[in-house]
Amino acid sequence: MAQQDVDFDNIVNLLDNLSAIDLSRLKKILEERWGVQAMAAMAPMMAPQVSGDEEPAKEEATDFKVVLEGFPADKKIAVIRAIRDITGLPLQAVKELVEGAPNTVKDSVPKVEAEEIKKKLTDAGAQVSLVGI
Repeated sequence: MAQQDVDFDNIVNLLDNLSAIDLSRLKKILEERWGVQAMAAMAPMMAPQVSGDEEPAKEEATDFKVVLEGFPADKKIAVIRAIRDITGLPLQAVKELVEGAPNTVKDSVPKVEAEEIKKKLTDAGAQVSLVGI
């Protein structure tokens, strides 16, 4: 197979212009085509030294991912409105996000903001989870 010149800058610029929904679709397509599962990169962690009867201190997450887990069918429009207010995404993108639940509504937000978003969505009738990252 001949060596090809790849214009990585062009590829990165193309990806920069994709919406979050389109990036999610691309991820799924690549996972299916290549038979892989995309995972977040994690830094290696050292186990804390524990002496005697001390319990290791748990690190509390500072940023959270807000995940729409589901919603009752009669609350779909309210959930779409709430997510559109929260994200500012176009209506079609929000509709796809809601219909594809479970999906991430917001990624890497501070705890206070994540809890506010969760409250807005649960008030609209959605089931929401916060995942510490």
